[in-house]
Amino acid sequence: MKLAYAPYSNFQVGAAILSESGRIYCGCNVENAAYPVGCCAEASAISAMIMGGDTRIVAIAVAGIGNALCTPCGGCRQRIREFATDSTVILISDNQTLRHTATLTELLPLSFGPDNLS
Repeated sequence: MKLAYAPYSNFQVGAAILSESGRIYCGCNVENAAYPVGCCAEASAISAMIMGGDTRIVAIAVAGIGNALCTPCGGCRQRIREFATDSTVILISDNQTLRHTATLTELLPLSFGPDNLS
């Protein structure tokens, strides 16, 4: 989270993925003056995981500051879905404390994923 590049929103987000192999992959949000081309922390961590040779998310932690929970955006929920199972654990925290735990199914009910294409 501290390494995030967020000069426009000043809202730093970090993410860490525990992969099926036991490795941990980190990411942070990277903004751009052209807002739509920025990168969320979760997407950044997923990219690191793929580059590391893993393809399965066992758990993902997302950290952001503020009073509201920093849950993954809709696009990132779908990105997580691509590499996770319904029971994948999503840990939501601020910069010090775990504030909420949910499964992917709780955050993205009735999701569309790779199995829908079979």
